[in-house]
Amino acid sequence: MGSDGWNESAQAWIDVVGPRGDWGRRFVLDSPMTARVTDRGFADALDVGCGEGRFCRAMQQQGIRTVGVDPTPALIARARQLDPSGDYRLGRAEALDAPDASFDLAVCYLSLIDIPDLPAAIAAMHRVLRPGGTLLIANLQSFNTAGDPAGWTRAPGGALHFPIDHYMTERARWVSWSGIRVQNWHRPLGSYMASLLEAGFALRHFSEPEPVGGEPGRAARYRRVPYFLIMEWQKAG
Repeated sequence: MGSDGWNESAQAWIDVVGPRGDWGRRFVLDSPMTARVTDRGFADALDVGCGEGRFCRAMQQQGIRTVGVDPTPALIARARQLDPSGDYRLGRAEALDAPDASFDLAVCYLSLIDIPDLPAAIAAMHRVLRPGGTLLIANLQSFNTAGDPAGWTRAPGGALHFPIDHYMTERARWVSWSGIRVQNWHRPLGSYMASLLEAGFALRHFSEPEPVGGEPGRAARYRRVPYFLIMEWQKAG
């Protein structure tokens, strides 16, 4: 398997995200994602694509036992450094090394876009969840990922717009920012929905969170073209 850029970008990612998270996590996703794991009775959570372990530590503050899985050695090493008593494992979402029905919560916090074989990963998460278990997802909006490589563009008259093209074509794409260069996947929303439904999940929550705080100009652009969505899916009881 060729490099997806994460090994080469791990230190830059650690520097950019830091202990508080980047802009999208701090001002858009952290609050609603934390709310969805608070006082819900979850005991054991698997964070798939845990990176440096930031959301594992957040879930632990809610009294949830966590296991973090990520394929990037430097990120797992950083997670263990920041949380020496935590359980962080090197591994891929498509082949989770965990027993059947061993978690009541699985989380994909902006990690589905990094997974080449989406159906295999969704099936693996369904397998390790207990009956009635929850899969909580934060993901990039599909129309946003279809805006690359141009992204925000200034028209001849000076107005900013965000062109979308080839929305229905699933494809790998290289994205770069702040010294990070990694491969993500664009998929239409229907591809995600079909994989989740085919695995046997039922949709229980869908939202498109708005920013709370942060630089006003950036928040205004976000409201024009949102980055994120949150979904909660349930395995049959």
